[in-house]
Amino acid sequence: MTKTQSWVPLEIDMEGLGGASELVSRLTALGDELDALLTEEKAIVFRGFGVTPDTLGGVLDRLLPHRLAYVHGNSPRTKVGSNVYTSTEYPQEFTISMHNEMSYAHAWPARLAFYCEIRPGGGGATPVLDAELWLDSLDREVRDAFAGGVRYVQNLHDGYGLGKSWQDTFETTDRGAVEAFLDGTGATWQWKADGGIRISAVRPSTVRHPVTGAEVWFNQADQWHPAGLGDDTAAALAQILPEEDLPQTVTFADGSPIPAEYVLQIRDRGLENAVDVNWRAGDVMVIDNLLLAHGRRPFTGDRRVLVAMSD
Repeated sequence: MTKTQSWVPLEIDMEGLGGASELVSRLTALGDELDALLTEEKAIVFRGFGVTPDTLGGVLDRLLPHRLAYVHGNSPRTKVGSNVYTSTEYPQEFTISMHNEMSYAHAWPARLAFYCEIRPGGGGATPVLDAELWLDSLDREVRDAFAGGVRYVQNLHDGYGLGKSWQDTFETTDRGAVEAFLDGTGATWQWKADGGIRISAVRPSTVRHPVTGAEVWFNQADQWHPAGLGDDTAAALAQILPEEDLPQTVTFADGSPIPAEYVLQIRDRGLENAVDVNWRAGDVMVIDNLLLAHGRRPFTGDRRVLVAMSD
């Protein structure tokens, strides 16, 4: 590795000195300067403003003026407000590895905001990772192998099966609306006899930030590959379904397999270089989704973190 992690998010702590209305006022005063500040800092954590579910909307209106629906999102979530969702609903004893939101899609959110409604009983930090550092941390052999991009394959069922249904994924029950969405995305698809849909798309493994020009690791190969699930889970799935029928799989762009050791290196070096953001109830964090990857540490007790995204 040629770099070490020295970056940390900018933290603005107003404990006891202001409320959510104060945060809204500050964000309003920043106006367009927030864009430049976020590009410079990559992540900003707002603490001590006492943001509640009732006041969250006003804060998000300033942070994410054009909130996006989680259409074509692959992780299980519950919609709880106006394009506000629960963070990935994954068993609390497991780590969620590092990833840039929807890097597998033809278009992705530029900015994410997280809100802690219920502080975890223990653990449950949201690790964030400089995606340029992540790329730099990988062996040259791995970076070169991914230069041509990756091919993602989704098998979305019709309401009964493993993973998400196409109705949940696209937030519609209209097949025509799904096809209209997929048109122009560079994806190919086919409806299956069982009512499900199979979608295949080639995407880049890295992208450049439109402002800084930094090249960043920007794909979810390690999360879509069976090796990233762990030996026991991958073996159990292999007993149920052939790999081509799994809810999601990934190969190199030409269809050749990605070695498991590459996947494990990507996953592990991402987690090793991440910086943990530990939550307190009422905290809000906004991140640049290209410059930073994010994940989740295991936790005990209750934890409720909501997320929204924008272009």
